[in-house]
Amino acid sequence: MKKTPLYDEHLKLGARMVEFAGWAMPVQYKGLREEHDCVRSAVGLFDVSHMGEIFVRGEKALDCLEWLTTNHVAKLKAGEAHYTLLMNDKGGIVDDLIIYCIEPKLNYLVCANASNVEKDFQWISKHSQGADVTNESDQWAQIAVQGPKGVQLLSKVFDVDFDQKVGRFKFRPFQFQGAECLVARTGYTGEDGAEIFVPVEAAVGLWQQLLSLGEPFGVQACGLGARDTLRTEMKMSLYGHEIDDETNPYEAGLGWVVKPKDKDFLSKDIVLTAKQDGLKRKLVGFKMTERGIARHGYRIVDQQGAEIGLVTSGCPSPSLNENLGIGYVQATQAEVGQQIFIDIRNRRVAAEVVKTPFLKR
Repeated sequence: MKKTPLYDEHLKLGARMVEFAGWAMPVQYKGLREEHDCVRSAVGLFDVSHMGEIFVRGEKALDCLEWLTTNHVAKLKAGEAHYTLLMNDKGGIVDDLIIYCIEPKLNYLVCANASNVEKDFQWISKHSQGADVTNESDQWAQIAVQGPKGVQLLSKVFDVDFDQKVGRFKFRPFQFQGAECLVARTGYTGEDGAEIFVPVEAAVGLWQQLLSLGEPFGVQACGLGARDTLRTEMKMSLYGHEIDDETNPYEAGLGWVVKPKDKDFLSKDIVLTAKQDGLKRKLVGFKMTERGIARHGYRIVDQQGAEIGLVTSGCPSPSLNENLGIGYVQATQAEVGQQIFIDIRNRRVAAEVVKTPFLKR
């Protein structure tokens, strides 16, 4: 099992460690609910060093990424980032990514999901069109600073007015103890904050500094458990749950990052044909109206017990005190207000399709 540069720091803080995508990762420290609430009300720190950093450089860098991804890479200026989908040749999603434009046309950082780093690297390399593609994940750690007080903490750590210097989905380099970090105003919680790409050798020092300077703001280290409940409340997709190699972006509700009028991309015709023919299933959010917790893989059924879909994610919501879920249902069953049932250990438990995100920020 791989360890992040912050592994020993997690043990010092009493973290409960679990295996995730081949990595030893903290699932919680003081407790999931306390960590979740800390991010919603103050500021939390997440070790996300298991994520991948793939660089695409050279004169063909833009051509490579425009062809492989759905969003319009050519529109990115230096210091801008966007969320996008890496497509396969069958209309499915290889991964969901954030692409950071370091130098337009010539230099991009692709942040990949931990479980997909090698797959993404091989796929981008195979379709490089002559671009220089390098997997530099072992050179970088990544720390997410998330919560309404996150910007104040970042201002203190980097000695700048962070709010003025870095806008939403923007990033810029900052020095920390002689190491150049890339600090991006992005996240996976629905809260303000940043994700910091820090060279491995400076990661422990930065983590300790964030915890120390964050004390007046109520900072806490947070684990994967809270990361999952936070993203679920916002109906943010997790690869292997809401999306995979066979998912059409439109059925996943990700049409907003597909730009067919602006550009061509791999398997565009397949993606658009499926949409035009009428989607057979749609990803919805639902809340339980009877006692029960929906979990990944549970069947979604109608009143007669016929299967109409599958749960992709589910959890009790610390912010809303309701049991929430995300799942695919037949398109005819996807309207807000539709009653559905979750098959929980052979017991039909009522739920209702609701508007998402569940939590308004």
